Amino acid sequence: MASSEASRALSTTSVVAATKDQVSSDLAGEAVILSLQTGMYYGLDQVGALIWERLRTPTSVADIRDAIVQQYDIDSEGCERDVLTFLQQLVDQGLIELRDGTPS
Repeated sequence: MASSEASRALSTTSVVAATKDQVSSDLAGEAVILSLQTGMYYGLDQVGALIWERLRTPTSVADIRDAIVQQYDIDSEGCERDVLTFLQQLVDQGLIELRDGTPS
């Protein structure tokens, strides 16, 4: 049975945020996340850590994409595709959730 979050399509207008069921820490510009539901650890590189930092408060996928494009001066279309894929993986692992409404 699919969860309601899995059935909702992730898009640039989606608002996402880290769930309460995790703890994370910055490690010299990278990040480590522990899922309190599964006990699994996840490591994020510098770009992943930048995204994770933005997920501490509800934010739109477009805002995340724009921050990465500005920080790394990369192609917006390719970045958007990569960000959507990465965020979907975080949703699938239960580390972030889709929120209704507008970013805070």
